[in-house]
Amino acid sequence: MEDRIMEITQSGQQTENRIKKLESNIRDLWDNIKQANQCIIGIPEGVEKDKGMENIFEEIIAGNFPNLKDTEFKIQEAQRAPNKLNPNRPTPRHIIIKMAKVTDKERILKAARDKQNVTYKGTPIRISADFFTETLQARREWQEIFKVLKGKKYTLSSKNIISNRRRNKIFSNKQKLKEYSNTKPRLKEILKGLL
Repeated sequence: MEDRIMEITQSGQQTENRIKKLESNIRDLWDNIKQANQCIIGIPEGVEKDKGMENIFEEIIAGNFPNLKDTEFKIQEAQRAPNKLNPNRPTPRHIIIKMAKVTDKERILKAARDKQNVTYKGTPIRISADFFTETLQARREWQEIFKVLKGKKYTLSSKNIISNRRRNKIFSNKQKLKEYSNTKPRLKEILKGLL
């Protein structure tokens, strides 16, 4: 009977691990699908009716990034997200721009990061990569650790890879990072109170 209980317990843990792995695979697949997407946050509702979202995007590029102004960007699709307007939502819906090339998206995001204060007709806006909701949640959970490690010898990437310039180590969760940091006194001191 004890052996059977042990078998069931181990089987449950294996199933749980498989579910987590499948969820991670789905998140990676969605992020890959959205790889060429960027999100523009803060454009007032209804502006796109007169000009069209593609023209608004071109105005943002021309007004904020003069060095990219002459570049021809191909937009596959542009839409508001979510599709339906929620009257209880105080902020405007995001505009999702799907670029034909991932490299175009990356150039625009790099220019937006470098400039920091992007505006549309004097209104501050944000341009960011469009990710799956669960990916954004996972990033928020690691945000404090990213802040502490920034500027230090160690860095974290979006896939939770920690690098000390000599080798990379992958962490699927904070517990594994905590176990690793217990073996590295310098890292443990840096992350003290965060794990």
